[in-house]
Amino acid sequence: MTASISSTLLHWYDRHARVLAWRNPPGAALPDDPAWPYRVWLSEVMLQQTTVAAVKPFFEKFTAIWPTIEDLAAASEDDVMAAWAGLGYYSRARNLVKCAREVAARGGFPRTEQGLRELPGLGAYTAAAIAAIAFGEHAVVVDANVERVVARLFAIAEPLPGARKEIRERAEDITPQERAGDFAQAMMDLGSGICTSKAPRCLLCPISDHCRGLKAGEPERLPVKPPKKARPERRGTAYWIERDEHVWLVTRDGKGMLGGMRALPDDGWTARADGSPRAGEWEMLGVVRHAFTHAQLTLAVVRDTGAAPPEGAGEWWPIARIEDAGLPTLFAKAARLVLSRD
Repeated sequence: MTASISSTLLHWYDRHARVLAWRNPPGAALPDDPAWPYRVWLSEVMLQQTTVAAVKPFFEKFTAIWPTIEDLAAASEDDVMAAWAGLGYYSRARNLVKCAREVAARGGFPRTEQGLRELPGLGAYTAAAIAAIAFGEHAVVVDANVERVVARLFAIAEPLPGARKEIRERAEDITPQERAGDFAQAMMDLGSGICTSKAPRCLLCPISDHCRGLKAGEPERLPVKPPKKARPERRGTAYWIERDEHVWLVTRDGKGMLGGMRALPDDGWTARADGSPRAGEWEMLGVVRHAFTHAQLTLAVVRDTGAAPPEGAGEWWPIARIEDAGLPTLFAKAARLVLSRD
């Protein structure tokens, strides 16, 4: 059964694989190009908790600015963080720079899953994916899409996260010795386009004949997830301090939420003291809302054209070039609100 699943899925992938800038054509030999592992690694880091559609323009931008791992290793962290702005989960960008410098110092990427795990920011999934896709190693790749496909395929009814041990064992059973990278990407494509979390398209699934979840009549129920915890509500204030067609921007602390990013000064809604301004004739412009993984934030945006900037490092940024500042999505929303009021 397991050999039939893998061969059937690879045959389907050969005909239906998504064409993506960071992918090798199905069944093709691995590119003889030193930039190939770099492109695989970069795409996998960007795709963590992020959709393919969102990643495409960022991947194109990064590879245009920094075509090789050596180019990225030589870049300043500020430039990388600014280019990353809008992609979210900013710790990935900080680890991206650390990893690039480590790889450049080593003279290239480790070729094994174990060696890749030693690099900054690479967990079990990412290391396995790079080993399989970039180097053709036999590695078992399990992301959320693969997890869903395997849970349904074998009708694994134990709730997550407890089910993950069996899911991995079953994924290992069906991963072929050859073309492990193609197989991993086939599973990802199947999960993202057919075996979707809601309304799976079972009639189009190439391995539906093997699916125990479908035979049981309720594939959409799997995998069984624990109930979601309600995200707490937070409130805060962002300060737009304007002078001579410039706005005062700060760089957030390297650790914590949105660490290392340019931003507007705020009142410490992240439970940190940042020396935000208090005195001034503040004009209330409105609020912006943003959903983080762990909390919902409502941020009031106020403006003053005469207030002194808060203590600490910062810079006067031309308002006409605010889009070039690399503000994270939250503060980009605040900037757009201010500009819409002018």
